[in-house]
Amino acid sequence: MKALVAVKRVIDYNVKVRVKADNSGVDLSNTKMSINPFDEIAVEEAVRLKEAGVIDEIIVASIGPKESQEQIRAALALGADRGILVVSDEKPYPLQVAKILKNIAETESTDIILLGKQAIDDDNNQTGQMLAALMGIGQGTFASEVKVEGDKVNVTREIDGGLQTVALDLPAVITTDLRLNEPRYAKLPNIMKAKKKPVDEKTPADFGVDMASKQEIIKVMPPAERKAGITVGSVDELVDKLKNEAKVI
Repeated sequence: MKALVAVKRVIDYNVKVRVKADNSGVDLSNTKMSINPFDEIAVEEAVRLKEAGVIDEIIVASIGPKESQEQIRAALALGADRGILVVSDEKPYPLQVAKILKNIAETESTDIILLGKQAIDDDNNQTGQMLAALMGIGQGTFASEVKVEGDKVNVTREIDGGLQTVALDLPAVITTDLRLNEPRYAKLPNIMKAKKKPVDEKTPADFGVDMASKQEIIKVMPPAERKAGITVGSVDELVDKLKNEAKVI
């Protein structure tokens, strides 16, 4: 059984995002980049399934600039077996990513396709759903638990009303949520071994996908600065400020 895991190169979640002076986009110069945190959870889940004897091979795929190989190597150090880098200097949008992943999944005959529920740079939360629709297979989104039983997988999903468990036939698409697992740290010997694992380079044209953007970014602005809070001396003062200044009561 094979697993395909998609990883995206994003600004590290610990880094404060800077906007370019001309407001044309986000400033990436001298910025630490990492695997999208939700995708890292997907990698960890695939590795755990492999350790449990459910999966035989883990393939990691990424679509982005040549530097995305760093994120693929990081996933290989965590336990993935080989990587596929689809090199594109154009910003990939969810539908384009889904089309490429569909081609990879079908070419590799993967049984489980894992990816984060969303990327922290654009927060679209669309790729997994689009991929399942394009492939005509089941999807288990916002997964907090994954159990593979034969040719089926039970996915416990986090929904507004609590938890929902869906039973899916394999192959299936699973998008991971924060509470699914806690990713491990890569050990130095595994980081060294990851440098020798194979990473194939492809282009979007190899999959017949046009990366030309159908969207135009007009302006990027940082969020407005929040005013500092104040400390009040009593409940009466708090009520007075809520009533007369904030006007919320």
